[in-house]
Amino acid sequence: MSRAARDVAAILLAAGRGTRFGDAPKLLARIDGKPLVRHVAEAAVHAGVDPVIVVTGHRAEEVRSALAGLAVHVVHNDVFAEGLSTSLKKGFAALPPTARAAMILLADMPFVTTDLIDALAAGWRERGEPAALVPTYKGRRGNPVVISRELRPMIEQLSGDVGAGPMLRGRSDVLEWPMDDVAIVQDIDTRQDFDALGR
Repeated sequence: MSRAARDVAAILLAAGRGTRFGDAPKLLARIDGKPLVRHVAEAAVHAGVDPVIVVTGHRAEEVRSALAGLAVHVVHNDVFAEGLSTSLKKGFAALPPTARAAMILLADMPFVTTDLIDALAAGWRERGEPAALVPTYKGRRGNPVVISRELRPMIEQLSGDVGAGPMLRGRSDVLEWPMDDVAIVQDIDTRQDFDALGR
Protein backbone atom coordinates (compact mmCIF):
# COMPACT_ATOMS: atom_id res chain seq x y z
CA MET A 1 0.00 0.00 0.00
CA SER A 2 1.33 3.42 -0.94
CA ARG A 3 2.32 6.02 1.58
CA ALA A 4 -0.51 8.28 0.39
CA ALA A 5 -3.04 5.53 1.02
CA ARG A 6 -1.93 5.28 4.65
CA ASP A 7 -2.64 8.93 5.47
CA VAL A 8 -6.36 8.25 5.99
CA ALA A 9 -7.39 5.52 8.41
CA ALA A 10 -10.91 4.22 8.93
CA ILE A 11 -12.72 4.08 12.25
CA LEU A 12 -15.77 1.80 12.09
CA LEU A 13 -18.12 2.47 14.99
CA ALA A 14 -19.73 -0.85 15.94
CA ALA A 15 -20.26 -0.54 19.68
CA GLY A 16 -23.83 0.65 20.12
CA ARG A 17 -26.81 -1.27 21.44
CA GLY A 18 -29.12 -0.27 18.59
CA THR A 19 -32.05 -0.09 20.98
CA ARG A 20 -34.42 1.38 18.38
CA PHE A 21 -34.04 -1.80 16.35
CA GLY A 22 -35.66 -4.01 18.98
CA ASP A 23 -34.41 -6.97 20.98
CA ALA A 24 -32.39 -8.61 18.19
CA PRO A 25 -28.80 -7.34 17.77
CA LYS A 26 -28.98 -4.88 14.88
CA LEU A 27 -25.41 -5.22 13.66
CA LEU A 28 -25.80 -8.99 13.31
CA ALA A 29 -29.00 -8.79 11.25
CA ARG A 30 -28.34 -10.17 7.78
CA ILE A 31 -28.64 -8.44 4.42
CA ASP A 32 -27.79 -10.54 1.36
CA GLY A 33 -26.59 -13.28 3.68
CA LYS A 34 -24.07 -11.12 5.57
CA PRO A 35 -24.27 -9.45 8.98
CA LEU A 36 -24.97 -5.73 8.69
CA VAL A 37 -21.61 -4.81 10.24
CA ARG A 38 -19.67 -6.88 7.72
CA HIS A 39 -20.93 -4.96 4.68
CA VAL A 40 -19.23 -1.67 5.50
CA ALA A 41 -16.21 -3.43 7.00
CA GLU A 42 -15.60 -5.26 3.72
CA ALA A 43 -15.98 -2.02 1.77
CA ALA A 44 -13.37 -0.36 3.97
CA VAL A 45 -10.92 -3.26 3.83
CA HIS A 46 -10.94 -3.15 0.04
CA ALA A 47 -10.56 0.64 -0.07
CA GLY A 48 -7.41 2.73 0.14
CA VAL A 49 -7.74 3.45 3.85
CA ASP A 50 -5.43 1.86 6.39
CA PRO A 51 -5.77 0.61 9.02
CA VAL A 52 -9.45 -0.21 9.43
CA ILE A 53 -10.10 0.19 13.15
CA VAL A 54 -13.32 -1.37 14.46
CA VAL A 55 -14.60 -0.14 17.82
CA THR A 56 -16.73 -2.78 19.55
CA GLY A 57 -18.88 -2.60 22.64
CA HIS A 58 -22.30 -4.26 22.86
CA ARG A 59 -22.09 -8.00 22.06
CA ALA A 60 -18.45 -7.48 21.17
CA GLU A 61 -17.50 -11.11 20.67
CA GLU A 62 -20.37 -11.70 18.25
CA VAL A 63 -19.47 -8.58 16.29
CA ARG A 64 -15.84 -9.70 16.18
CA SER A 65 -16.95 -13.13 14.93
CA ALA A 66 -19.04 -11.46 12.22
CA LEU A 67 -15.83 -9.85 10.94
CA ALA A 68 -13.78 -13.05 10.93
CA GLY A 69 -11.18 -13.19 8.18
CA LEU A 70 -11.15 -9.45 7.51
CA ALA A 71 -7.96 -7.40 7.94
CA VAL A 72 -9.32 -5.12 10.65
CA HIS A 73 -7.90 -3.92 13.95
CA VAL A 74 -10.48 -4.38 16.70
CA VAL A 75 -10.46 -2.22 19.84
CA HIS A 76 -13.02 -2.67 22.59
CA ASN A 77 -14.80 0.24 24.24
CA ASP A 78 -15.51 -0.76 27.84
CA VAL A 79 -17.66 2.31 28.44
CA PHE A 80 -19.73 2.13 25.22
CA ALA A 81 -22.92 2.47 27.29
CA GLU A 82 -21.91 6.09 28.01
CA GLY A 83 -22.54 6.98 24.37
CA LEU A 84 -21.13 7.45 20.90
CA SER A 85 -18.53 10.00 21.95
CA THR A 86 -16.64 7.33 23.90
CA SER A 87 -16.26 5.18 20.79
CA LEU A 88 -14.99 8.13 18.76
CA LYS A 89 -12.35 8.78 21.41
CA LYS A 90 -11.36 5.12 21.48
CA GLY A 91 -11.00 5.05 17.71
CA PHE A 92 -8.89 8.20 17.55
CA ALA A 93 -6.66 6.89 20.33
CA ALA A 94 -5.92 3.85 18.16
CA LEU A 95 -4.79 5.83 15.10
CA PRO A 96 -1.25 5.07 13.94
CA PRO A 97 1.26 7.93 13.60
CA THR A 98 0.97 7.81 9.79
CA ALA A 99 -2.73 8.70 9.81
CA ARG A 100 -3.41 12.39 9.26
CA ALA A 101 -7.16 11.85 9.19
CA ALA A 102 -9.80 9.30 10.10
CA MET A 103 -12.83 8.37 8.07
CA ILE A 104 -15.69 7.70 10.46
CA LEU A 105 -17.78 4.77 9.25
CA LEU A 106 -21.07 3.73 10.82
CA ALA A 107 -21.74 0.02 11.06
CA ASP A 108 -25.44 0.44 10.24
CA MET A 109 -24.81 1.88 6.75
CA PRO A 110 -24.48 -1.26 4.60
CA PHE A 111 -24.65 0.46 1.21
CA VAL A 112 -21.45 2.48 1.62
CA THR A 113 -19.10 1.14 -1.04
CA THR A 114 -15.36 0.90 -1.56
CA ASP A 115 -15.63 3.47 -4.38
CA LEU A 116 -17.44 5.92 -2.09
CA ILE A 117 -14.79 5.54 0.62
CA ASP A 118 -12.00 6.07 -1.91
CA ALA A 119 -13.74 9.13 -3.38
CA LEU A 120 -14.05 10.77 0.04
CA ALA A 121 -10.42 10.09 0.95
CA ALA A 122 -9.29 11.51 -2.41
CA GLY A 123 -11.57 14.53 -1.98
CA TRP A 124 -10.08 15.28 1.43
CA ARG A 125 -6.58 15.25 -0.05
CA GLU A 126 -7.50 17.20 -3.18
CA ARG A 127 -9.16 19.98 -1.22
CA GLY A 128 -6.10 20.63 0.92
CA GLU A 129 -6.81 18.36 3.89
CA PRO A 130 -9.57 20.43 5.56
CA ALA A 131 -10.49 19.97 9.22
CA ALA A 132 -13.28 17.75 7.98
CA LEU A 133 -14.88 16.67 4.71
CA VAL A 134 -18.62 16.04 5.04
CA PRO A 135 -20.51 14.40 2.17
CA THR A 136 -23.93 15.77 1.26
CA TYR A 137 -26.79 14.32 -0.75
CA LYS A 138 -29.29 16.87 -2.09
CA GLY A 139 -28.18 19.31 0.59
CA ARG A 140 -28.40 16.81 3.46
CA ARG A 141 -25.26 15.98 5.40
CA GLY A 142 -24.41 12.31 5.61
CA ASN A 143 -21.66 9.80 6.38
CA PRO A 144 -18.87 8.74 6.27
CA VAL A 145 -17.10 11.92 7.36
CA VAL A 146 -13.35 12.44 7.06
CA ILE A 147 -11.97 14.19 10.17
CA SER A 148 -8.45 15.57 10.45
CA ARG A 149 -6.30 14.24 13.26
CA GLU A 150 -5.85 17.88 14.29
CA LEU A 151 -9.39 17.83 15.71
CA ARG A 152 -8.62 15.07 18.20
CA PRO A 153 -8.37 17.53 21.15
CA MET A 154 -11.93 18.65 20.39
CA ILE A 155 -13.11 15.06 20.13
CA GLU A 156 -11.61 14.39 23.55
CA GLN A 157 -13.91 17.11 24.93
CA LEU A 158 -17.08 15.37 23.68
CA SER A 159 -19.26 13.49 26.13
CA GLY A 160 -22.42 11.43 26.11
CA ASP A 161 -24.24 10.06 23.10
CA VAL A 162 -23.06 12.59 20.53
CA GLY A 163 -20.91 12.23 17.45
CA ALA A 164 -18.75 14.78 15.70
CA GLY A 165 -21.64 16.53 13.94
CA PRO A 166 -22.27 19.32 16.47
CA MET A 167 -18.52 19.96 16.73
CA LEU A 168 -18.24 20.44 12.96
CA ARG A 169 -21.18 22.79 12.45
CA GLY A 170 -20.37 26.39 11.66
CA ARG A 171 -16.63 25.86 11.17
CA SER A 172 -15.12 27.62 8.16
CA ASP A 173 -12.53 24.85 7.78
CA VAL A 174 -15.16 22.12 7.36
CA LEU A 175 -15.88 21.37 3.70
CA GLU A 176 -19.16 20.00 2.42
CA TRP A 177 -18.73 17.59 -0.51
CA PRO A 178 -21.86 17.15 -2.67
CA MET A 179 -22.26 13.59 -3.93
CA ASP A 180 -24.82 11.83 -6.08
CA ASP A 181 -24.92 8.73 -3.87
CA VAL A 182 -27.94 8.12 -1.64
CA ALA A 183 -25.93 5.60 0.43
CA ILE A 184 -24.46 8.44 2.49
CA VAL A 185 -27.89 9.06 4.07
CA GLN A 186 -29.11 5.45 4.24
CA ASP A 187 -28.64 4.21 7.77
CA ILE A 188 -30.65 1.49 9.49
CA ASP A 189 -32.01 2.52 12.88
CA THR A 190 -35.24 0.56 13.17
CA ARG A 191 -36.69 -2.74 12.05
CA GLN A 192 -38.81 -0.75 9.60
CA ASP A 193 -35.64 0.74 8.07
CA PHE A 194 -34.19 -2.76 7.79
CA ASP A 195 -37.31 -4.14 6.12
CA ALA A 196 -37.41 -1.25 3.66
CA LEU A 197 -33.70 -1.09 2.79
CA GLY A 198 -32.68 -4.69 3.29
CA ARG A 199 -34.88 -6.10 0.57
